[in-house]
Amino acid sequence: MEAERIEVGRIEAERLEAERLEAERIEAERIEAEDRDHVEREAQLLEQERIEAERLEAERLEAVGAEAEGFDAERVVSGDGELGQPDAESLEAETLEAERLEAERLEAARLEAERLEAERLEAARLEAARLEAERLEAERLEAARLEAARFEAARLEAARLEAERLESERLAADRLEVDRVVAAANAEMLAAIPTDEDPDAAFDFTGLDTELVGIFVEESRDLLDHSDGLLAKLRESASDREALVGLQRDLHTLKGGARMAGIFAIGELGHSMESLLEAVSEQRFDLGRGDVPLLERGFDRLHAMVTRVGEGRAISPSQGLIDALDARARGEELLAGSVVAPAERMPAPKVVMPPLTAPIGAAEAAEDDDITPRAPQEQVRIRADLLDRLVNYAGEVAIYRARLEQQLGAFRGAMGEMEQTNTRLRDQLRRLDIETEAQIIARYQREHDSADATFDPLELDRFSTLQQLSRALAESVADLTSLQGTLDDLTRQYETLLLQQSRVSSDLQEGLMRTRMVPFDSLVPRLRRVVRQAATETGKHAQLRLEGAQGELDRNVLERMTAPLEHMLRNAVAHGLETPGKRREAGKADEGAVRISVRREGSEVVLEVADDGAGLDREAIRRRGVERGLIRDDAVLAEGDLDSLIFQPGFSTADEVSRLSGRGVGMDVVASEVRQLGGALDIATVRGRGTTFTMRLPQTLAVTQAVFVKIGETSFAVPIASVRGVGRISRDEFGRPDAAYAYGGEDYAVHDLGGLVGHAPARADGHLQMPLLLVRSGELRVAVAVDQILGSREIVVKPVGPQVASVPGIFGATIMGDGSVVVILDVAPLVRRRQVARPRDPAAEAALQRRVPLVMVVDDSITMRKVTARVLERHNYEVVTAKDGVDALERLAERVPDLMLLDIEMPRMDGYELATEMKADARLREVPIIMITSRTGEKHRQRAFEIGVERYLGKPYQENELLRNVHDLLEQHDG
Repeated sequence: MEAERIEVGRIEAERLEAERLEAERIEAERIEAEDRDHVEREAQLLEQERIEAERLEAERLEAVGAEAEGFDAERVVSGDGELGQPDAESLEAETLEAERLEAERLEAARLEAERLEAERLEAARLEAARLEAERLEAERLEAARLEAARFEAARLEAARLEAERLESERLAADRLEVDRVVAAANAEMLAAIPTDEDPDAAFDFTGLDTELVGIFVEESRDLLDHSDGLLAKLRESASDREALVGLQRDLHTLKGGARMAGIFAIGELGHSMESLLEAVSEQRFDLGRGDVPLLERGFDRLHAMVTRVGEGRAISPSQGLIDALDARARGEELLAGSVVAPAERMPAPKVVMPPLTAPIGAAEAAEDDDITPRAPQEQVRIRADLLDRLVNYAGEVAIYRARLEQQLGAFRGAMGEMEQTNTRLRDQLRRLDIETEAQIIARYQREHDSADATFDPLELDRFSTLQQLSRALAESVADLTSLQGTLDDLTRQYETLLLQQSRVSSDLQEGLMRTRMVPFDSLVPRLRRVVRQAATETGKHAQLRLEGAQGELDRNVLERMTAPLEHMLRNAVAHGLETPGKRREAGKADEGAVRISVRREGSEVVLEVADDGAGLDREAIRRRGVERGLIRDDAVLAEGDLDSLIFQPGFSTADEVSRLSGRGVGMDVVASEVRQLGGALDIATVRGRGTTFTMRLPQTLAVTQAVFVKIGETSFAVPIASVRGVGRISRDEFGRPDAAYAYGGEDYAVHDLGGLVGHAPARADGHLQMPLLLVRSGELRVAVAVDQILGSREIVVKPVGPQVASVPGIFGATIMGDGSVVVILDVAPLVRRRQVARPRDPAAEAALQRRVPLVMVVDDSITMRKVTARVLERHNYEVVTAKDGVDALERLAERVPDLMLLDIEMPRMDGYELATEMKADARLREVPIIMITSRTGEKHRQRAFEIGVERYLGKPYQENELLRNVHDLLEQHDG
């Protein structure tokens, strides 16, 4: 009523204000019209005065003209009479005087006219100024009136909004109070429902088909998990028709399966719940606030009964819950005192089931008419260990394929060497043929100078045995060339087959990996039951909320994280959420919220468990840490370090031990499991607002794509999902303490992979700039410097065991094609640990500066290259090979070795030419060269020393002598 009165007053004020404004407007228009008429009359008067003045002036000029003409006539007439001189002068003087007087009169008239015009203009200006002032005053008054009206309207609107706010707050308070009262009544009602304790005995399978019972248990678990999601929808909207029908369908199927398997206790409870939902569906009454908790209690009991049957333990009939459901199905309101006590309950009638072959009665058929059959799903259940073995076998196939590809690549390289060898052999045989023919002709000419020159000696079949052997060798080389072509064709066919096998193997691996991936929401029903049970036991109100539950995880990861998630949810309800009374005092809703968020970041799956409770009590944590001797009383700890104390074994701030909490084993189990999975666990808490636990876990533990990098002599793999790109940075920039690399509009902090993994620092010898691998994980952006980026490939992730997996930064391991094991790195934990680690000792830093010397072997003989490389590698030298001088120059453009072993006789570019090129290049001039050749003559040796070669050895060389020369030259070069 007050609001209506205010509104009527506002409308009346607006009407009066509008009438006043209209009257003022009419008056202003009238004044403006009068002013306009006055100005027009003044203008007309001035115009008449001007016309009259012009007429008088014209008459005066006319008179003056006539008088002048008269004077002229008299002067002409009197001229003949020869007037005297004095009369003429007098006449002239009078004429001038008359003209002067006329001029003065005209000037006076002009000045008067100008004065009158100025006065008129001034009057017009003053009138215009007055009118403008009046207009401005009118506008000011209008603006003031409008502003006052606006303020009044704003005041009235504010009053209306305030009234609406107060009304909404009152309604919200009433609604909260009603909800609180209803929740308390529901809790009291549920607590008053008698609970039959399950007997501690084995389930009696007498007369039952155990195989049928097993099938029923498996189907019931799926039905109950599906029903849990529908129940959550029903809790959000009690009028959700689709959820009601879905729950009816699931309960009907569960009831029928239980009766078919002979487990009547489950069937009776399911029948009572179905009856309640049927009454609501037929609109006999609406689903009340207390009905959803009652249904949740029923579904939790059904799940417990099915679980006990699956474990072979006995169950009780839950008659108290059945009676409550039946009473509610009849439309009766459940109160705490209306629930029948166990002693007052009548024994349940014995249910006599008809034979399975008996026809369905009309009543039962009518009861089931409105229930649509559950659509069958074509699924195959297999054992988890069998699936794991299949994935491992697929991984082994991939490894064997990689080894075959590597060996085939080596075979292809050997074929190339064979082709070059055949080319050299054909050239040598051609030169041998020419030489032998020349020798035959020369010898024949010496022996038969006088012989008949008609015939060539070769035409007389005078071939030597040497020439016959060379021809035979030429035929053998042709056979080798033909054989080489055949091998090339076979190699191409093998490559094609391997490519096809690779595609099939990849599809097989992808299919098996998809089979291992399961959605996170398959775990949601179990987590919801955990929250409901914890809330019931603690007397609190809690609801589980989910974000991104459709994300998929590896089945093994999800199974291993199930128990930690249950621990965290129980802790959130027991320690995090406050009681309803304390929440009301803090201005919160009685029902607390526990939120689980699932998202993917790179190769990680991020799980967040958050509550809107009181947050961590850091004072209590510190006090308990001091009591247990974990920290000193005067220790200064950061908030994150103080929060991490809750992960210590046996740590708990609870004052008493309950079924849910107080023993200090929950968070310890969570942290341990996360570490064993190679993940990370962080805490963020705000006092009075809640706590958030963030877990970063690997998405899968099987097959993935990875980038291979090299640091020193060790190769590592980095999951490609966390790699954003590659780059290069100058050595000067890399040497700065706060070096950063800009990529994609973001700054990546530069770190040395050698320092992160405990190896020698990255040097990237032979490169002008340092290669960088850009890694991103969540908010972390890191550019990791390496010696070399080898490329990307698909790998099979192998578990490394709990001991190695607990080391931060180790994601797993993989087996390469040559059988070597490569560690898969998770860079983010390494960087986080590096950021808080202590600096190294200078001596250790100096030790890390040592590196493996690089030796280049240049020889056209593949056997010589392999033998020499093995000798050097056996003594911890890094070796790179080249087949001739041109190949060596191409490799020298990429990397500069510490020493070179060089042969002299090689195709395309021999050793002398290569050594000359190197000594003329400022970048290669300081590389020591050891020549190893079969040319041991002094002339060859002297030419080598003149070019600048340091040592000269003959073939075959002694291993000890070679190693001694290599060691000496490297020491001299380093010195």
